[in-house]
Amino acid sequence: MSQPSSGDNLWCRRFRPAPNPAARLVCLPHAGGSAPFFLPVAAALSPQVDVVSIQYPGRQDRRAEAPLDDLSVLVDGIYQVLRRQPELPLTLFGHSMGAVIGFELARRFEADGVRPVRLMASGRRAPGTHRDESTFGSDDAIMAEVRELSGTAASLLSDDEMMRAALPALRADYRAVETYRCGPDVAVDTPITVLTGDSDPKTTLDEAKAWDRHTRGGCDLRVFTGGHFFISERAAEVMQVLEDHFREQGARHAG
Repeated sequence: MSQPSSGDNLWCRRFRPAPNPAARLVCLPHAGGSAPFFLPVAAALSPQVDVVSIQYPGRQDRRAEAPLDDLSVLVDGIYQVLRRQPELPLTLFGHSMGAVIGFELARRFEADGVRPVRLMASGRRAPGTHRDESTFGSDDAIMAEVRELSGTAASLLSDDEMMRAALPALRADYRAVETYRCGPDVAVDTPITVLTGDSDPKTTLDEAKAWDRHTRGGCDLRVFTGGHFFISERAAEVMQVLEDHFREQGARHAG
């Protein structure tokens, strides 16, 4: 493992630094999302867990950087930074686009001889499933979808100027995830927990169950009441899943 660099902090945001953590949780935002989306997770799990929220290029304080519209390039950048972090048992937690990024990160870690403890794949159909989508081709289509999914603060949604300022990152993210392809038989050894909303227009129950084909380590499914952003609507229930995971992980480590 190489040493962390000063530039790693551009990617890795620790809102509640943990001086002596027992485990690490890497949080991966949705398309158009940013690291602070997971601030409540950091508040709930620190200091026992080193909660690292990933900030993608092209948004907030990284707005001057060009957003990445190739998912493989984005994953490679995140992976190189994570491999330089001090070693800890690693759990990956991604929502929507972040779930796909988490899966690809697990593949890269395993190829390097490191198996994450678990992937928490939230709000996203299995990697091998495909829908014919091309939202990134139209700014109006992107804005309409974001408003429909209600994944951004209401004040931003109602501010057309702010929405258009966010469009370069949104456009790149949508292109990255909508052009991503994965074979139906590509699998990791990392266990996967799938979290999905029962009325999510982006993921049917069958598409969520299909994650089972992508792991040799076991897959369990948690269904929540809500749409695409059930993760916010049912935050306490989602947090309980995370807390139970780290409690079990700690018990196993102690044993």
